Amino acid sequence: MSNAEKRSAVVFPRNQKVLGQLGENIKLARKRRKLTQTMLSERTGLSRITIRKIEQGDPRVSLGHYVAVLGVLGLVDDFLKVARDDELGRKLQDIELLRKKGETR
Repeated sequence: MSNAEKRSAVVFPRNQKVLGQLGENIKLARKRRKLTQTMLSERTGLSRITIRKIEQGDPRVSLGHYVAVLGVLGLVDDFLKVARDDELGRKLQDIELLRKKGETR
């Protein structure tokens, strides 16, 4: 399968904004550490083009590459915060539990 034939994820505009913000956050973290894109590229083994795409929030870059960059920046543990507080999931579960409780009466 050629690159042109590979399917890419559909990313809606709102979600693209989130990726763009993530990329900007990564770029700022890199600059705060006084690292150039070239230095980050050397430390991650990724091309400078890939680093640039990550900093632009490109959805075609693999999650593993984002993790590699965050690892070099010392921020990889931030991924543990994703979906940790699942408020909607807990509400849906509570509704189901209450529904089951009403059935046992």
